[in-house]
Amino acid sequence: MYTALLQHIQRFVSLTEEEIHVLASYLTEKKPSKKEFLFQEGQVCTANYFVAKGCLRLYYVNDKGIETIVQFAIENWWISDYQSLERQIPSPFYLQAIESSTVIVLEKQVQEELLTKSPSLERYFRIVAQRAYGAAQMRIKYISELSGEERYVQFTESFPDFVQRIPQYMLASYLGFTPEFLSKLRAKKR
Repeated sequence: MYTALLQHIQRFVSLTEEEIHVLASYLTEKKPSKKEFLFQEGQVCTANYFVAKGCLRLYYVNDKGIETIVQFAIENWWISDYQSLERQIPSPFYLQAIESSTVIVLEKQVQEELLTKSPSLERYFRIVAQRAYGAAQMRIKYISELSGEERYVQFTESFPDFVQRIPQYMLASYLGFTPEFLSKLRAKKR
């Protein structure tokens, strides 16, 4: 059941059989259907989610009712509202399955206990967090320095799997422009 996660972990650290057994005892699996929420604005995020299969999005709705996507996650990616999770405060975000998915759930209190028991898993989560933080920094740089067209080209070259899997209006939201602008870009590329 947790093969995808174990393979992902083994890319970064080695686990003993005992650590694998302990890890498996702490995890649960959830299978959200398409459009199902794992949490919504105003709820406290209680877990970290590893996508074993499927695609999720983290987004917020502004005062004008417009959705802005902050993050996507496909297979082998972690996703959560880390501020809500860490501080146990209400989230301003929604976490929703874009397609029927399988996620491995690591509850906050369980994760803390697990990480104290396994230095290897502590290291794994540090590496994953550093990579995610680096990606967030680059996204901010791209948004502030690249034109809409350049952001689209950079994204499609870096993440070709996403382009086929997510609706175009969601891609436009993530890249910071309107679906109409994205349609013009795509027509221009043909």
